[in-house]
Formats: sequence, structure tokens, C-alpha cells
Amino acid sequence: MTLRYLVPLLATAALAAALPAHGQGWPSKPVRIVVPYAPGGPLDDVARVMGQRLTETWGQPVVVDNRGGAGGNIGAEVVVRAPADGYTLLLGNAGPITVNPSLQRKMPYDAQKDLVPVTMVLASPMVLVVHPSLPVRTVKELVAFAKARPGQLNYASAGIGNLQHLAMESLQTMAGIRMNHVPYKGAAPAFIDLISGQVALMFANIVGVLPQVTAGRVRAIAVSSAKRAAVLPDVPGVAETYPEFDLTAWMGLFFPAGTPREIVARVEADAIRVLGRTDVRERFEAQGAQVVAAPGAQLAEFIRKEAALYAKVGQASGIRLD
Repeated sequence: MTLRYLVPLLATAALAAALPAHGQGWPSKPVRIVVPYAPGGPLDDVARVMGQRLTETWGQPVVVDNRGGAGGNIGAEVVVRAPADGYTLLLGNAGPITVNPSLQRKMPYDAQKDLVPVTMVLASPMVLVVHPSLPVRTVKELVAFAKARPGQLNYASAGIGNLQHLAMESLQTMAGIRMNHVPYKGAAPAFIDLISGQVALMFANIVGVLPQVTAGRVRAIAVSSAKRAAVLPDVPGVAETYPEFDLTAWMGLFFPAGTPREIVARVEADAIRVLGRTDVRERFEAQGAQVVAAPGAQLAEFIRKEAALYAKVGQASGIRLD
């Protein structure tokens, strides 16, 4: 999903100045950020960086709570069922917010009704990485290799129907190849098996994968966005081989529906201010991510459009999670 619907928010000072005076006693106890995936993945890293800065801002501990499973649904449901008192946030992504609701007939929650978008945090391309033993260095070479060995290559993802899975299925459809999908309970365990050679390739979020590319533990052959990533300028986009291919990962903060509006506005303003810090921005950009820092209203509109897109992808690919 491209980010053409999002406009980065620059006037954070004006937003902060407009914040209502209500709820000034918040927070009076620790705040929890639920990450709906296993520890060690890209969302976990971002949550801990933001949690540390928000702890400094609020004077209360911000605790990261990893609740992996069901493609992110378990962690998202934890937040949906939590009291709407401003003390439980979700750092979510496409999986439990737009992909799963588009591919599952029965969901334990309604992502667009039961969660309140607070802030779009980051956007980043995924990187198509292969184990160094795989003798391919370009998408064309991968396609030729896979066509000569139908059904023999195993690729990993963070779970059935998540963005990594959809990206690889889209590539297979466009290229006319067939590989075996090996789903994991999160990006971190999938990536560990890729490094060890248990699987041959995967799409991985660029946040966190760069050190492994630099160290030679995996080889980057393409990025999922149409535009090349600044931190991997020599790695082409899949779109340079298949022009219609353009998928971007994102992360955003959410509250349970019913959370007081003044608290939502407070967290939106504070999160955007934290994301505007030079040290935070430079850290994430060095990892290949784009700091978006868009307000909740823009995130909500983005989600509506992306959910419609993935519903079409699911219909075309035949992927169902039921």
C-alpha cells in the first residue's frame, strides 16, 4: 500500500497548543503498549524506543507487552477488551488492522470500530532477502530459479495472510512461479530460520534487517516499494521488474474505542512530538523507515482505503484465513 494518502504533520506545536485542559491528571500510573507480535521484531523495537521517550514525557513508565499470535489478532483483541481509560495502547500494523479483517470472515473485533487511530508512526518498505546459499542476486534470477524448481523453495512470513505473505503471493502471481509458504508466529522467529538456512527467502521489514544485510547473513535483492530505499540505494524495487508491485509496511498507535477524546488528543500530540525529535527521526531513518507522524484522522482514512485494497487482493489470490 502506498502512502499517497498521508501528509506528514509538521505543525506539532500548534496541535499541542490546541490540546484541551481536561484529563491533565493523566497518566497517574504506568501506560502499556501492546505489541501484537513476538519480541525482537520491528514493531517491538519501535515500541521500546517510543516507550522510553514517552516515559520521559509523561513521568510514568511505559511498558511494552508482547502478545503474539493469530497474525496479530491476539494482541489487538487484548487492547480492544482493555478498559478505555487511556492506559492501554496498541502499536499495530496492517496485519491485525487491515489484512486480517479483509481475509477473515470471523474476526474477534471490528478494527475500524473497536480501535481509535491515534498516530501513524512509521512507514517502510519491506526487503526481499534470501539466504546467501541461494544463487540469486536479482528478482529475475529468483524467478528463473523458482521456475526451474516449482514447489521446491520455502519462503517464510510472520503468519498466514500477513503483509509478508501477501507480498510473496503477489510476486508469485505476477511472475508465474510456485513456492512453499512456511508461516511463523512473528517476524523474529521467521528471520532466525532464514539466517540459519531453514527457509530460503522472505519479505522482511527494513527496520531491523539492515544489520543482517550488512553482515552478509542475508542478501537483499529487492525492496517492496516502487521507490528505492535511501539506505539501500543499490537494491532495486520489485517494481523495476514488475511495475504493478508496490507494497509498504506501516505502524500506528491505537486506543480502545471509547477512550476519552482529550487523552487521545494528548497522546497524539505527544507521540508526534517524540517522532519529531532529531535523535528518534535519525535512528529510524538510518534503519530505512520513513517517520510519518500523521494524526489519527489521516490514519483512519488510510486504513479505510488499505482495507478495501486488501479485500481485492484476497479475492484475487484466493487467500482466506478461516
